[in-house]
Amino acid sequence: MSIKDNLSTIKSSLPSHVTLVAVSKTKPIADLMEAYHAGQRIFGENKIQEMTEKWEQMPKDIQWHMIGHVQSNKVKYMIPYVSLIHGVDSLKLLKEINRLAAKWKRTVDCLLQIHIAEEDTKFGLDGQELNEILQSEELKTFENIRIVGLMGMATFTENNEQIKREFLHLKSIFDQHNQLKTAKCQLTTLSMGMSGDYQLAIECGSTMVRIGSSIFGSR
Repeated sequence: MSIKDNLSTIKSSLPSHVTLVAVSKTKPIADLMEAYHAGQRIFGENKIQEMTEKWEQMPKDIQWHMIGHVQSNKVKYMIPYVSLIHGVDSLKLLKEINRLAAKWKRTVDCLLQIHIAEEDTKFGLDGQELNEILQSEELKTFENIRIVGLMGMATFTENNEQIKREFLHLKSIFDQHNQLKTAKCQLTTLSMGMSGDYQLAIECGSTMVRIGSSIFGSR
């Protein structure tokens, strides 16, 4: 099936409240443009340099989401254009995003990444670290970021019960905090679920899914 057909099939299966991020990392611009011409406007990349090169060459009505681990020293390259940063896992990183966004007179939306998987290789905050960030006095001083939700990645396993447990754990953390509504923090987005488990993620409460191989084919 073509990229256009894949997109059409996936979009027809998504509830209206769920946003599709087409994960285009490592894919050539021709593939992204095929998705673009099929109506896709939100693309996710996990390397800032690759995302920036694509942003420079592609139409400017695209929303670019940084879905990979973010190194502070690379933030400056994406701040002029990035729409949403998924993998924010420290107050230090928020501070750097805020500082650079102020330079560009922008407000940048961020998701806080929560560690829900059993694998140590996955990044993210635990519940206590999340509370510390959300309650921190320093956060209130950041004028150029908005925390709009949470993101998490389940363990890479065939065990659907385990994945479901991890997704429900993230949803419960999201529910605990989404009453918190301040100028800088309003949790409305829950980004969880990828090609192999996005339907389960949606059942567990996801509002944003990150799908790559089911659209563009395996890497």
